[in-house]
Amino acid sequence: MQIRDRVIEIIAEQAVLEPSDVTMDSTLESLGIDSLGLVESIFAIEEAFDISVPFNANEPEQSDFDISTVAAIVDGVEKLVKEQT
Repeated sequence: MQIRDRVIEIIAEQAVLEPSDVTMDSTLESLGIDSLGLVESIFAIEEAFDISVPFNANEPEQSDFDISTVAAIVDGVEKLVKEQT
């Protein structure tokens, strides 16, 4: 499974949507994911890919991990997975 597809699956699950409802341009806010859902999504992503996301839940704007859109999250996960190898 592609990283993108798995990230979309995780985000869709948090938003209680079908993966087909989640686009790369979607923001978590537009999908109805609140701050708790965001943290749960990050944990699920970390677990799924065995990575550690440099994310500060208290100050997301201070983070090196861009959560502005689904595409940005996918890019961040892809970079972290590459750094592992």
